[in-house]
Amino acid sequence: MSVDAVKLTADLVRCASVTPVEGGALVLLDKLLTEAGFETTRVDRGEVCNLFARWGSGNNGRTFGFNGHTDVVPIGNIDDWTQDPFRAEIVDGFMYGRGTTDMKSGVAAFAAAAIDFVRNTPPDGSIVLAITGDEEGDAVDGTVALLDWMEANGERMDHCLVGEPTSPNTMGEMMKIGRRGSMTGFITARGVQGHSAYPHRAKNPVHAMGQLVAALARAELDAGTEHFDPSTLAVTTFDTGNPATNVIPASCKMTANIRFNDSHSGASLTDWLEAQAAETEAATGVTFSLKVKISGESFFTPPGELSSLVAKAVEAQTGVVPEMSTSGGTSDARFVKSHCPVVEFGLVGKTMHQVDERVEVTQIGQLKAIYTQILRDYFA
Repeated sequence: MSVDAVKLTADLVRCASVTPVEGGALVLLDKLLTEAGFETTRVDRGEVCNLFARWGSGNNGRTFGFNGHTDVVPIGNIDDWTQDPFRAEIVDGFMYGRGTTDMKSGVAAFAAAAIDFVRNTPPDGSIVLAITGDEEGDAVDGTVALLDWMEANGERMDHCLVGEPTSPNTMGEMMKIGRRGSMTGFITARGVQGHSAYPHRAKNPVHAMGQLVAALARAELDAGTEHFDPSTLAVTTFDTGNPATNVIPASCKMTANIRFNDSHSGASLTDWLEAQAAETEAATGVTFSLKVKISGESFFTPPGELSSLVAKAVEAQTGVVPEMSTSGGTSDARFVKSHCPVVEFGLVGKTMHQVDERVEVTQIGQLKAIYTQILRDYFA
């Protein structure tokens, strides 16, 4: 009996697994995969729950891996939802609920495809499912923990597909063969507090920070590269915490997020931010300090066997040839890329993280069929 990917999606959506809560989603998958002959291991670390599952010994043939996550972002104001975010109601051909798009449908589709495939046509090789509960959080103890555990235990994937939603509007139109890097700079300016009527007796950190913000906003980091769009910088907050109208504050803070291509690294951009701050400091006398969080470096999987395999399956099942893109935000593929070649393909992501997140039900079946063909062709 085949696994119904639509029903499995609904069952997973009904697990309220808001990061970092497991919510029963991995327990459900563990039971399902174990019953299908997969050897499963919980790879929990810190407050995060993760699941590793393997079919096959790993000693013969190649190993194909799927990666995904069952954690979801918070629902926001529940009164804004037209359907209960954890009931998986189907209305007019769409399943509503938090995680329907990002990405419980993807996990359900590849789990269902893998189970049916090994039952019907046991491959000469192995299939690995690496599923985390920490993609929407800090992502420190999720896929990273799984990969650490795999290395320590001699487990390996030869190729991996991450089931994130990848198509902007139409099923099959896009796959990801890389991602820009992401980093955040937290900058503090410290001046001298004073009365606003006597600004010459103070050093205004707000004015100095404004100069730095203007310089960063004007900067053109690059014009793009062969496989990537231009890098971007966005100032996301500017705070003084000053309730008084007649006091020049002693300090203020600013946060900037940079999405960068393969012409930069997190380290090189950190040096650049420090140089920009130092230049403003020299001009204003206000001191600056910088802390940086690098969420991931840019990466690129050159078109080849894996991307061709995925593109062929997508075209066969949808009639659409997917664009090979590096657009969008970060994903756990940024960690997998150091382990093996990785690409991403999944559903249309228009409503992910939104109120009334929803997925077209027919697309879940399509996605399972695509993943099934990928496995069939890979082990042919």
